[in-house]
This record gives sequence, structure tokens and C-alpha cells, in this order.
Amino acid sequence: MLPSTTYRASDFLEAARSVGAEVVVASDGSQAMAETMGAGALTVPVDDPQAAGQRIAAHAATGPIDAVIGVDDRGVRAATVAAEQLGLAHNPLAAVTAAARKDRQRAAFAAAGVPQPAVAVVGGQGEGALPAFGGSSEDVAKAARHVGLPCVLKATTRSASQGVIRADSPGEAAGAAERIRRIVAAAGDDPGQPLMVEAFAPGAEVAVEGVLHGGELEVLAVFDKPDHPDGPTFEETVYVTPSRLPATALAPLETAVAQAAAALGLREGPIHAEARVDVDARRVAMLEVAARSIGGLCSRALRFGAATSLEELLVRHALGLRTDRARRELSASGVLMLPIRQRGWLAGVEGVETARAVPGVEEVALTVTPGQELVPVPEGNRYLGFAFARGATPADVEASLAQVQQALQVRVQAGVASA
Repeated sequence: MLPSTTYRASDFLEAARSVGAEVVVASDGSQAMAETMGAGALTVPVDDPQAAGQRIAAHAATGPIDAVIGVDDRGVRAATVAAEQLGLAHNPLAAVTAAARKDRQRAAFAAAGVPQPAVAVVGGQGEGALPAFGGSSEDVAKAARHVGLPCVLKATTRSASQGVIRADSPGEAAGAAERIRRIVAAAGDDPGQPLMVEAFAPGAEVAVEGVLHGGELEVLAVFDKPDHPDGPTFEETVYVTPSRLPATALAPLETAVAQAAAALGLREGPIHAEARVDVDARRVAMLEVAARSIGGLCSRALRFGAATSLEELLVRHALGLRTDRARRELSASGVLMLPIRQRGWLAGVEGVETARAVPGVEEVALTVTPGQELVPVPEGNRYLGFAFARGATPADVEASLAQVQQALQVRVQAGVASA
């Protein structure tokens, strides 16, 4: 299930070829990689999960379907509907639906006792037992005081740090809420949807990549975020693995991620989780769990065994093939998500070859082409590109990626893009 906006078509198709699987691609439109998409193509309404899932299931009349893989957030629910109708291993639709809404996640976490920041909902009815406040500026300020300052406001349906803003005062919280509503409306979502207000969690932010086997979590990698995203916006830049957190922090982190997935009802397939870990206080605060693997091209930072990609591991899992609980390679690795810092139109990027020549760097891939609009977070949700490095230690990888960032010079054109 490859939405036309995904970065990951080529990587998943290569993974399918690696295991000898015949592929049918379900998408909402033409793919940039259409010429490599295997034996079949199916156009489906990705944003209508029931209709898309039923169309995929009906396609099985033309040939057996042994697995349905939802690649990105937009395709996961449709893939779940199809797998359910075909009698394949899948997550409950209610669990996948809850994972797509931050407020529903937090309500499930609260009911199950999963550690998380204090949280409230503004502008709508609170899910479960979450405290709920009205949508006025005064109500948002009250919610901010209720959870404690500083706080973070979030859209409930956006991803990639879009619509996520820190506020250090009640007045800032009210202003952030208005800004997020404009972001949500511009993205085509309901601007009247509830927003989340949560206490800012101290500590190191990490990402956990895992796969569920019948409800049992296998942790594949834990990524540190050494740039310490603490606001006011939360653009992600560097992921490095293995984590440098001590074992005394990693053990409760993995436990909390497993509890969070179980609280949502997720049982099968990939998950990508975000959390804060306060090492000094020995405290974990879960931020979210997605019912999919890591986004963008970031999975290229991971290899298992000799040269197995994350995508191949997930294809094997979906098909019921052996994965032998694959271990990540011994070397450290990481990815730099090239942030968009300035609004405008991309005129060009200089220094790419210099960046590619940095010791330890394996790839620099630009995903925005000249002439395309650049929109920083929190309004935007894209990256300029991705760079990947490997090294003997996480510090070596981090140093290589820092050199990449220094080598690249982004030229931005203000005003209206030229024809």
C-alpha cells in the first residue's frame, strides 16, 4: 500500500524482490517509481480506508494475496481493512485508528497506566478520561496551567512535527493554539478538531523501532536525538543508533513502549515510538506510538545481519518467513534529516559532493527539487533530504553528519517561484 506521497516505494519494492515476492501496488495515483512496481497496480481511494481495503480484498480474485503492507500513515488503515477481509494477520482496526489520533492514544495510555506527560484536550470533548477544556483563548490558557508550564500544544492528526509548538506561558499557549488551527486548516484537516496540551517532558528524546509478533514486542533499534529538540518547534534532525542511554534507562523504556502498544491494542507488525527519558529521575514519558515503521528515508540508517534492510525484515514478517529475530549490525549508524529553515522556493543546494566525501557518509539524498516550495515546521512536514553515515561509535556518526550539515549550502528564493 504505497500512497503517491511516500518516499519509500523503491525501498519496499526492492525488499519484495529480495525475498522473491510478486507485488501488486495499491496507490491513490501514479508513482514516481511506476516502472519498477512489479507485476500489478491498483488505484484505490487511500483516504477512504473501507473502500480502499475492500478494493484490495476484491483484487485477490485475480490471484492470491499473502500479505498486505501499509507503508505510511495514510495507507495503514486501508491495509488493515484488506488484511481483515482476507483473513491475514493484522492489527485490530480500532487499534490502528486509535494510533492515528494523538488524543485517543493518550486516553488509552491513561486507562492502562502507561507513563506519559500530563495532558488535556482543548476545543473538543476529551477522549476517555482526559481533562477537556473549551476552545477559547481563556480555555487554552486554563489547560496550560492545568498540565503545567512549559507545555507543548499539538494537532491530533498531523505528523512529522507539523503543528507542534512549545509554550512557556498561558498567553503563548493561546497564541500557539490559534497558529495550529491555521496549520490544520491549510493541511485540509478539520480546523475544529480538538488540540492537545501536554506538559513538556524533560530528558532525552528517543525513537524506538520495533516489530510486534502476536503482541510481543521485538525492539529493533533505539535512536538517540542528539540535537535535543526542546522547542519552540520540534523539527527532527539527527537520529543515531545504538542509543547511548544506560541499560538502567533502556530497560524501562522498552517496557513502556510495549505497554503503550498493548494499551492501543496493537499486536502485529511494525511500530515506531517516541518517548522522553529522564535518566536522573529514572522516568520514561511516552509521547506516541505509530502503527508503521520509521518515516521518510530514515530506515536506510538500519541494517540487520549482513545487509538486510528494515523493509526486507518487515516483508518477511508479513509473509510469515523466518527473520530469526534479526540483530542490528554491530557498527553505529545514523541519519540526518535535512531541515528546512527558511520559507521560500528552493533555488539550489551547493556542497553536495563535498558532503558525500565526508568520512563515514554513505549517501546524501535530496528529496526536494529546485523550484519546489520550502515550508519550515510547524507549518511544513517535509525535509530537504536525508544523509546517512556509519562509524565505529555513535559519536563518530554524529560528527560525520555534523560535517554534512556544515558542507551543504541551501539557496532559497523568496517570493513567487519562477515558471
